[in-house]
Amino acid sequence: METEAVILSGPRQIGLSTVDLVPPGAGDLVVEISHSGISSGTEKLFWTGAMPPFPGMGFPLVPGYEAVGDVIEAGPDTGYRPGDRVFVPGASCYDGAFGLFGGSARRLVTAADRVTRVDPALGAEGALLALAATALHAMDAAPELIVGHGTLGRLLARLTIASGAEPPTVWEVDPARRRGDFGYYVIDPKDDERRDYQAIYDASGNGTLLNKLIRRIAKGGEIVLAGFYSDDLSFAFPPAFMKEARLRIAAEWTPEDLVATRALIEAGDLSLGGLITHTRPASEVAEAYPQAFDDPECLKMILDWRAVA
Repeated sequence: METEAVILSGPRQIGLSTVDLVPPGAGDLVVEISHSGISSGTEKLFWTGAMPPFPGMGFPLVPGYEAVGDVIEAGPDTGYRPGDRVFVPGASCYDGAFGLFGGSARRLVTAADRVTRVDPALGAEGALLALAATALHAMDAAPELIVGHGTLGRLLARLTIASGAEPPTVWEVDPARRRGDFGYYVIDPKDDERRDYQAIYDASGNGTLLNKLIRRIAKGGEIVLAGFYSDDLSFAFPPAFMKEARLRIAAEWTPEDLVATRALIEAGDLSLGGLITHTRPASEVAEAYPQAFDDPECLKMILDWRAVA
């Protein structure tokens, strides 16, 4: 069995290629993917060559951990059946290519216990489940300030409101991402004089902001690093000492986060609407990747696999 997949053969070297799939076992599913997302965090680091050493990393590489599609084969031990709509957080099922993440393919093989059922009515938005679960996993105390109004920042803000907490303030330097009625304030950082935030969540991935954020917390306040940072992080100790600053790193979601996020979506408490701004056929992957990372108008790029054989 084989499939068309996105192959990253090196930094800025990308295209579609045919790769062989490993045979499915009794606990596996074969899923035909309709849509997959391009991550502006981790995948950008692979694209630029800035990703630090990571377990399972190598080239050629099938990227992507945001995929949604339909089960076309289900092993007898899976509890699934053909036609079930599922979110797939990547797969390692390729013969001759590294499957680090591995969700950007027309067809893939995955263990059934890795997928999550989703409502078919979500369509392409079903591919956003992992990103929403990442935001949910990061949240402990509700953020009062969110840095960055990209997709992750918007999900953090929506989850804050869904929790019943006060709407957060969001910093965003791009004027285009500040326009709109969001139910919370999105402002230029230079227009914010507040210095008593109890909880600041950085969704920008910009580690150089750390000293600035420390100056903005209240004594004993917390800064949550919710992005992915390729460079070493550092900060001046005296201001952090005076503030008794707390730093927390939010890692990736857990399977329980996926289930909880799906429940919020199904209950109508969390919307994924308006986050997908660009969609391209998977055959245009060479154009889609740079646009996903370099176009400030692009919040989330989705690859449409339905026309790929």
